[in-house]
Amino acid sequence: MTTVSELGTPALVVDGDALEHNLAAMAAALPGPRCRPHVKAHKTTAVAKRQRAHGHVGFTCATPREAIGMAEAGLGDDLLVANEVLDLERLEALAHLEARVTVAVDSEGTIEAATRAGLRECVIDVNVGLPRCGCSPEDAGGLADRARREGLGVRGVMGYEGHVVGLADHAERVRQTAECMEQLARAHDDVGGDLISAGGTGTYDINELATEIQAGSYALMDLAYGELRLPFRRALSVVATVISTNPAGGYAVADCGLKALGMDHGNPAIDGATVWFCSDEHVTFSYDGGAGDGPRLPALGERVAVWPAHIDPTVAYHERMYVADGEKVVEVWPVDLRGW
Repeated sequence: MTTVSELGTPALVVDGDALEHNLAAMAAALPGPRCRPHVKAHKTTAVAKRQRAHGHVGFTCATPREAIGMAEAGLGDDLLVANEVLDLERLEALAHLEARVTVAVDSEGTIEAATRAGLRECVIDVNVGLPRCGCSPEDAGGLADRARREGLGVRGVMGYEGHVVGLADHAERVRQTAECMEQLARAHDDVGGDLISAGGTGTYDINELATEIQAGSYALMDLAYGELRLPFRRALSVVATVISTNPAGGYAVADCGLKALGMDHGNPAIDGATVWFCSDEHVTFSYDGGAGDGPRLPALGERVAVWPAHIDPTVAYHERMYVADGEKVVEVWPVDLRGW
């Protein structure tokens, strides 16, 4: 039996009990079709299979690669590619899957690409405030009409309040989510269809309009969402090895840096320590307080759990994740949906 301390580092380690807690908590809050888990957060069909075991059959994907991998793993009952795709080869690959695949469209060009590839269903992607993809709410009805004329079934609308999901102030998060959903509701009035797809981990419990929530990070969690006091536990860390110490400076260095961590949400955390900075292969940190003349320095070779600020890009750096029960590694899951 392999133990966490025997793994080569940096290693992506999942607390199996925390993962199960998170999946059960979301299934209780948003049962069945009320949650369409976003696999971009974990990029791992083994995790998706456990989400399905909790009753979530439809999934959200960010890339064609994710959708293809999900279908090949037998998880293709209802896949939503919640992103605009123009690459005809990739779209044709989606059209040939033995799966139900719906793609997001926000322009005549994306509608044309989907129809040329032979896809059958779409949702109209609406910009509800995040300056990313999505059409203006007032253009949604016209695009839906165009899609139907081109032979696409229009299942409804989607819109992501991504600029809101991480707001620390709960009342402000509620207020701004409502404003975003007012825009999506107007678009849906013009588009029709059964689906109003929106939301994320930070708004799963306050988005009252959406028929389904595209939450992803809840399964593994990260520091950013951890600030919101949600009922989900940290389940994923990058285990690193202390490779250098500096007694004069009072700091230590472990082998986990920018090439192993998503850093767009800031520094990672190490329990009981202050992270100074990350470089390509290193995280420099010091333990807070300590007995004697100064802070405790870890021993060379000591293992530390580094908690990422952003799960999604962190997972994408790794080829596999190790599922642990305490110190024991009980399963190894390939991160089989990474890549393009």
